[in-house]
Amino acid sequence: MVQESHLSASNLIFPLFIVDGERQKTEVSSMPGIFRYSIDNLLREVESCLKLGLRAFDLFPNIDDSLKDKYASISYKKGSLYLRAIEAVKKNFPEACVVTDVAMDPYSADGHDGIVENGEILNDETLEILGKMSLAHAEAGADIIAPSDMMDGRIGYIRQLLDAHGFKHVSLMSYTAKYASAFYGPFRDALNSAPKAGDKKSYQMNPANSREALIEAQLDMEEGADFLMVKPGLPYLDIVKLLHDNFDLPIAVYNVSGEYAMLKAAVKNGWLDEERAIMETLLSFRRAGATSILTYHAKEVLEKEWLKA
Repeated sequence: MVQESHLSASNLIFPLFIVDGERQKTEVSSMPGIFRYSIDNLLREVESCLKLGLRAFDLFPNIDDSLKDKYASISYKKGSLYLRAIEAVKKNFPEACVVTDVAMDPYSADGHDGIVENGEILNDETLEILGKMSLAHAEAGADIIAPSDMMDGRIGYIRQLLDAHGFKHVSLMSYTAKYASAFYGPFRDALNSAPKAGDKKSYQMNPANSREALIEAQLDMEEGADFLMVKPGLPYLDIVKLLHDNFDLPIAVYNVSGEYAMLKAAVKNGWLDEERAIMETLLSFRRAGATSILTYHAKEVLEKEWLKA
């Protein structure tokens, strides 16, 4: 009766990693309990999640290095792994909400989120590639497209392109406040997408900044974002609340791979109570104002009945 914040299955989005091949299910070494799935096993995993009441999934591809190039051209090629995965999930489970990741780094030979020339990331030149990628995702059946590189002008460019091609119903989830964080390591391990040289500090936010998040959010809202996201989660609960208190758009938060791995390692060593620690973590995002939580804990909290669907 007096509890202020509540958590349900509808608040959760489950990130899922995809690999090529058949009958593949390999655990990510730095993320115990999280796997890379070939499309046949991806469908089985989605089905089992839907039975638990979990309906939203964010898909991420692990692309073979031989397919990567400077311009991430495989990212929008018809018949490619990622597009086949989107199509398969929507064909078999039309009720599932599919969120897709729009960024160059999983497909780029450089491992960066933009075209690299002489050590510099070319912001505007990258837009055309991201536009092709977004259209390909929409055509494959994506419900929500999430441009994740956090560089300038992404939301406006993609929104106009989607609308012009008849995809006004496809939503955009902006990685509005994406910080240059130490907590992304296991994710890059899962996708084999770490930068080959340099880092991403030139196009991700300084962890010392908070007011900058307001500027980024205002720009994204004006450009047509449907959700504003904060990434990572736990070190940036103040940013989640800041955006929640200042904007009327739904706020998403990404409980990232490093946060997951850190908690799981402490549990394995007997230093934390698993159920209490996970549920306290997820409730903290709701308390701060997030309505959507991308978390690797999404399935287990339902499967173990810590959270009733």
